This record gives sequence, structure tokens and C-alpha cells, in this order.
Amino acid sequence: MKAGIVGLPNVGKSTLFNCLTNAKAQSANFPFCTIEPNIGIVNIPDKRLEILQSLINPEKVIPATIEILDIAGLVKGASKGEGLGNQFLANIRETDAIIHVLRCFDDDNIIHVDGSIDPIRDKEIIDTELQLKDLETIEKKIDRIKRVVQTGEKSAIKENDLLNKIKSSIEESKNVRYLNFSKDEYIEFVKPLHLLTDKPVLYVCNVDEISASKGNDYVNEICDIVIKESANLIYLSVNIEAEINQLESIDERKLFLNDLGLSESGGFKLIQATYELLKRQTFFTAGKKEVRAWTITIGDKALKAASVIHTDFEKGFICAEVIGFSDFQNYESEINIREAGKMKIEGKEYVVKDGDVMHFRFNI
Repeated sequence: MKAGIVGLPNVGKSTLFNCLTNAKAQSANFPFCTIEPNIGIVNIPDKRLEILQSLINPEKVIPATIEILDIAGLVKGASKGEGLGNQFLANIRETDAIIHVLRCFDDDNIIHVDGSIDPIRDKEIIDTELQLKDLETIEKKIDRIKRVVQTGEKSAIKENDLLNKIKSSIEESKNVRYLNFSKDEYIEFVKPLHLLTDKPVLYVCNVDEISASKGNDYVNEICDIVIKESANLIYLSVNIEAEINQLESIDERKLFLNDLGLSESGGFKLIQATYELLKRQTFFTAGKKEVRAWTITIGDKALKAASVIHTDFEKGFICAEVIGFSDFQNYESEINIREAGKMKIEGKEYVVKDGDVMHFRFNI
């Protein structure tokens, strides 16, 4: 799982990245502070891990993780190479999802690359550059299959029609992620193109401290647009996240958040929202040696979950012993769960539920 933080220069991307990863990506008040993408591994916050830890007291606890890239600021003309644009766009292509940071606060001391605060304009600049790059990709693909289409080959004709449909939509400023394809069309023709505007996006409105608990007019303007796109949006104050990052203890952080009227940090919300954006869910393995969270896609079956742990589990799969998380919490031990008849034996076609505690039986 890999998500890239994008946006115009000076919107708070690198500071947010620092807060999420506790890394020290350079952050400065001028464009192109970040030139190479910084990469960090972020733990997925999950209170269920803490509960399992308290019940089992294992030797170690391993959370699920997500890889975050801090990608340098895009500018108008990036699709044509402006501001090292081709390099930045290539970095975005490597990600599974986009975290698009928008500046939604006023501060004369922080320079905006376009001289004024307008998150809708900023969003459109990034959208346009990604669309132009996708248009370039589509046109090259259409040109490559032109001769095959002329021979009357049915698959090539179908692909060409689909490519032209996408081309027309992009020319109307529509992102590919909002177009309708059949499952077969998407897998065969669209997914292999790795189009930038096909990636799911989470809009993150960076607000001032006063607006961290309720948003502001800038956020409301963006919300109206995002709702029409059926996209996801959260708002947070990067300055608050930076202050939280300086506090050592959990109690200090809770007290700081309470004083601001916040129930949780913006970073927590962002990681959870990104996880949901990628349509991921968690299952657990739990024993005295280790309690661990594993990531799979929503809808994955037991065989797929087994393969995430080890290919041997998949090859020699016999069955999965499954305990619902709420049952584990209620009965407090595996012995009690077995006695209550709450452990299920499932085959490879079992659709894993979020929070399942699983033990796989296999034979090689």
C-alpha cells in the first residue's frame, strides 16, 4: 500500500509528512523545497490491537502499515516538464492513491506560489496537469494500436473505442476515476495504463488552528465540489499536527487535543481515511509470541488472507479457524471462545470480515 502526498508548493505537504512519519523531510517557505520524494512507513492506528494485547500479553505487537510518499510540489505546466514536472508525475504514477493537500488558511507570512489563497483554483491546477499527462498517455496508446485496428482485430477495435471514450472525457476535464467501465474492460484495458486520474484521491484541507474542529469557508467551497465528484475529504491543521508531534506522552497529546475541542489528531483521521480510500481492511493473528495486524482488500477470501502471511499457507491451505473480534473481546481468551462454540472453521472461499482473528491450518 502506497499513497503519495501531492499539492502545489507551500501548502503543508512536507510538514504533514513529517508529522505522519516522524521523519524530518525538509520544510521551507519557498517552492520546490522537496525535490526527491521522501518515503516513510506509517503505522495504521487500531485500538483493537491494544485490546488484543491486553488480553493476550504477547511478546510483541505488530501493526499494519502504509507507505507514504512526500512528492514535490506540482505547478502549472508540470505535464510539459515545468518545475521538474515529469519527474514528479512519475512519482505519482508509482502510488496506489493520492493525498491531495489544499491550502485553506490565510497567512501573509507564508508565500503562495500563485500569490493568493484559492483552493478551488489550486485543485483545478493539479487536476489539469494530471489530466494532460493522462491525455498524452492515451494518445500514445491510440497511435500504437492504430495499425492493428485497421486489420479489423476485434479486441483492438474494442480497446480503441474505449481509449477514445477516455480521451473525450479527459478533454472535458473529467478524471478517469469517475468514468464507468465494466469489470472486464477495466482489468484488460484501463488498469494497465496506470493513469494518474484513475487513482483514488483524498482531499486534505489544511486549515488554521481555529478552523481545525469545524472547518471554514474555504473547506465548504471545496466540499461542494468534492461531493459532486463522490470523492473523500477531511480537514486538519498541519500546524496543530506539528505541535502534537513535539509532545512526548500520549496523555500530553490527549490533553492538548481536548483543549482544542478535538477528539483525535488530524493525522489519525488522515491515515484511517487513506486506508478506507484504498478499500483495505484488517484481520489479526494472535498468540503469545505475536499479535499482528494484516492488511487485505475488502472482499478478499480466506485463501488470499493466508497468502498475505506466507505463500506456504496458500499452497497447503486446509482451513481457517476464525473468531470475530467482538467475540474475542467478550470471551477474553481462546479457551473460553472454543467452549462457547464461537470459533468457526472456514474454507478457502470464506469472505474475511474486518477484525477477524484467524489461525490457518495448512500442510506442505
